[in-house]
Amino acid sequence: MPAIPAATVANLRDLGSLPLGEGRSVRPGRVFRSAQLDRLDPAEPLVAGLDIRTVVDFRTETERADRPDHLPPGSRLLVADVLADHLATSGLPPAARLKQLLADPALADKYLGGGRAQEAFRRTYRAFVSSDSARASYRAFLGELGDPRTGPLLFHCTAGKDRTGWAATIVLSLLGADEETVMAEYLSVNPAVRQAFAPMIEGFTAQGGDPELALALIGVVPKYLEAALDEVAVRHGSMEKYVREGLGVPDEVTAVIRERLTVYEA
Repeated sequence: MPAIPAATVANLRDLGSLPLGEGRSVRPGRVFRSAQLDRLDPAEPLVAGLDIRTVVDFRTETERADRPDHLPPGSRLLVADVLADHLATSGLPPAARLKQLLADPALADKYLGGGRAQEAFRRTYRAFVSSDSARASYRAFLGELGDPRTGPLLFHCTAGKDRTGWAATIVLSLLGADEETVMAEYLSVNPAVRQAFAPMIEGFTAQGGDPELALALIGVVPKYLEAALDEVAVRHGSMEKYVREGLGVPDEVTAVIRERLTVYEA
């Protein structure tokens, strides 16, 4: 899924056209994902042409205060703080501190070296499924998608890879995408994220930092998503039950999402 080459919104992607099997695909122009919108220029043609009506922001209060979104004209904002009740115990610094860690290899190694970064991310992905704030956030997100009155919707976090990646996984799974499509879509953000953080990674390694640690912090790997999917399987047995029972999303809302976001070949 190639990124939309907008100059003022990083990691901008349309979930549209992804295959769903049986002659179906995701309807283009309805649901988009991206990194934060602090540099968004609504006059940029590639952005204006999307006609975004709703923005769902998965970031923490600190992240939102540090880099507030610039909203497309006429759009409404839904704040859905996925990590509100998890950061204090996760062992993982909020994305707002990522630059601080990448600027100080010794600090990064002290807190997240020796495989601790990967383990912290796996715990965080499990919390996407189990924590109260995450369940409330993803329930609100799906509620917006399942409202027939909602126009094109964009959802994002800071880099547009973890909290945003899980949201995309939920949607694609509900629409019937197979495991290979879901994982490929999830991993497709890596080139854009690495490009955005390239100067910081180069500076980190130049100071003696472990390049594998840097990539663990700024990229995504299959094990992260697999941790969340395993949490769904253990707690709920299936994505359908996770959405219905874990998130409390009614079946009729899920049905609207499928109707709105699915295209059938002629």
